[in-house]
Amino acid sequence: MSKLLIRNGRVIDPASRLDAVRDVAIENGKIAAVGERLDHAGAQLFDASGHIVAPGFIDMHVHLREPGFEHAETIESGSRAAAAGGFTTICCMPNTSPVNDNATVTSYIIERAERHAIVNVLPIGAITKDSAGEELAAIGLMKQAGIVAISDDGRPVMNARVMRRAMETARSFGIPVIDHCEDLHLSAGGDMNEGIESVRLGLRGIPAASEDVMVARDILLAQLTGARFHVAHISSRYSVEMVAFAKGRGLPVTCEATPHHFALNDSAMPPYDSNYKMKPPLRSECDAGAVISGIVSGAVDAIATDHAPHAGSEKMQEFEKCPFGILGLETALGLALEKLVHPGKIPLLRLVELFTTGPARVLNLDRGTLAVGAPADITIFDADRAWTYDVNRSASKSRNSPLDGHAFRGGPVATIVNGRVVWEASE
Repeated sequence: MSKLLIRNGRVIDPASRLDAVRDVAIENGKIAAVGERLDHAGAQLFDASGHIVAPGFIDMHVHLREPGFEHAETIESGSRAAAAGGFTTICCMPNTSPVNDNATVTSYIIERAERHAIVNVLPIGAITKDSAGEELAAIGLMKQAGIVAISDDGRPVMNARVMRRAMETARSFGIPVIDHCEDLHLSAGGDMNEGIESVRLGLRGIPAASEDVMVARDILLAQLTGARFHVAHISSRYSVEMVAFAKGRGLPVTCEATPHHFALNDSAMPPYDSNYKMKPPLRSECDAGAVISGIVSGAVDAIATDHAPHAGSEKMQEFEKCPFGILGLETALGLALEKLVHPGKIPLLRLVELFTTGPARVLNLDRGTLAVGAPADITIFDADRAWTYDVNRSASKSRNSPLDGHAFRGGPVATIVNGRVVWEASE
């Protein structure tokens, strides 16, 4: 019987609204008890004095690139980057090669994760075959094989009739539809946010309206079908307002925000630096502020990284030619503390909720809690720990981050998965 006792930490568990100094006892990969001065006989001890002990963080939007693009990332390397960022569970998007649009690919991902990943890996299946937006994928068989949601991710379903059928099917299987909301006709050829900065740099713009019109469409379809609809990486102020409006009407609509969309904006982007190219693009300072306001108000349900690794040979090209996407797993908590907690915009309880019960509720997972009997997935972090991000020491196989050399105040200290310490910060 394996035992681990985490002692003297400030335990924050949004599921039970607990915020107090407690011990956490783990036995055989499960939470055995949470209380004061618990018996430590026969247990391995972890002193969490001065640290925060939280349920394991969940990232519901990650690109692991396997199968097909292992030169950029693998399930193993991505899981190690997740552990270094404090994440115990990650959900991988289906834009692999082949696309995860059938039970065979789903099973392959799960088997590879069981063999090589050091955190929990949950696959998200495609909405349509080959994510081509025309014919529904084998959603039922993928659900049976282990997917937790469906999404075509960076290739949004443009056909409203197909999306309606997808929502109806997803509702019948009890899973959410996650949409990368982008009207591809409005954004065609764009490289960065459309506005003063795109004009100044002479780059083609992607208007915020390309996101807004698809969010509006999908909210209406969610109302029509009763399906659970989730907006991926929300970035526009009007999109945030529409999600808040839908929630106010009782619709099953949720959304996530990435750290880069509330921490960065297009006016602070170094000219033509490909590490700042992502989709949705960095929006205006006003939009970034609106995303923060949505986090504060509760319109935003979760923080997700949209971790999108690319090999240097692909990313280090001219801005117009390089692919969209940046790394995010190892810097998410640091950015959230820097932009949300330290300025006093949200308390630590709300921050932990955005990383735990929020995504768990969206995906209907039995995780994100320290309840007795729950899986012993735990994130331990220090809100004031000083550290500097060195992308060349990243656990990821790729290096495409705009935060290289950034000095953080606060970050992960240890990551525990199923009762086992899988990562610990080195001083």
